[in-house]
Amino acid sequence: MTALEYSYTITQMTKSLKPFALKLTKDTEDANDLLQETLMKAYRNREKFSEGTNLKAWLYTIMKNTFITNYQRMVRRGTFIDTTDNLHFINSSDVNIENGAYGNFAMKDITAAIESLDDVYKTPFMMYFRGFKYHEIADRLEIPIGTVKNRIHIARKQLKEKLRTYRS
Repeated sequence: MTALEYSYTITQMTKSLKPFALKLTKDTEDANDLLQETLMKAYRNREKFSEGTNLKAWLYTIMKNTFITNYQRMVRRGTFIDTTDNLHFINSSDVNIENGAYGNFAMKDITAAIESLDDVYKTPFMMYFRGFKYHEIADRLEIPIGTVKNRIHIARKQLKEKLRTYRS
């Protein structure tokens, strides 16, 4: 295979490599970088390709190995060595200490918001929250199932409005 044929064949295969890169990285920019790096390695290592073998499989293998290498490099950057006697490897991004204060404030606000609902909305909402099905709520409250769904919807909407400070 001449260099021109090799280049042309690889260029044609980029269309099938792009979705695989996107699947690995889950980000368009990272996928483009991975694809570019894969093609550079394929061009640089042309002499290592054995003619008559599956070029597409060879390119997929280069891409997969490049992704794994980059991932391992990224993980190593986020890891530091603890210099205590035990010499543990610790991931700095995993060390988070929460005191629960934020959760306590949120729970108080959620409880207050639920308590402020009218009983016609609060009762079906709380029953649904506790695991009752729509038809069970309708039977217990002796109202149509459509009314149950509507009241739960309105309760959610009101709670969403009252708790908008917690939106991310």
